[in-house]
Amino acid sequence: MTKDIDTKDIYKNLSQLGKDTKAPANPEEAELDRVPNPRPNSDYFVRFTCPEFTSLCPVTGQPDFAHMVIDYVPDEYLVESKSLKLFMQSFRNHAAFHEDCTVGIGERLAQELKPKYLRIGGYWYPRGGIPIDVFFQTGLAPENVWIPDQGVPTYRGRG
Repeated sequence: MTKDIDTKDIYKNLSQLGKDTKAPANPEEAELDRVPNPRPNSDYFVRFTCPEFTSLCPVTGQPDFAHMVIDYVPDEYLVESKSLKLFMQSFRNHAAFHEDCTVGIGERLAQELKPKYLRIGGYWYPRGGIPIDVFFQTGLAPENVWIPDQGVPTYRGRG
């Protein structure tokens, strides 16, 4: 049975959905909105894919590109997707190493959503001839939830 949720009350508390919202200048300024899980008595899997993630190299200032895959099993809350998109976009002019971006996103989502399980795969495109893949997860997934492969192959160059 679906939990009764008054959507008018939910939307009142959201800072971005349905509003003219500018992209935050950096991840620290970005707000992540959450909404009540409409199926709190069921364990299920949610995936967000960001195939055009961009940040800046903290040494050279050159752009870095990644394919990010965020997977989680919600508990009480879901992340509101517009706020997640704006949060991810806030890294566009943010200078940080691949590991800092990937793990920082995972830690922030885990802190704000308190999911039963969360993992993020950061599949970074090569710089200097070396691709860097970074993975973060909060623990083990619930046994009764199907967790599919992230579906992003390792970098193979032109081959």
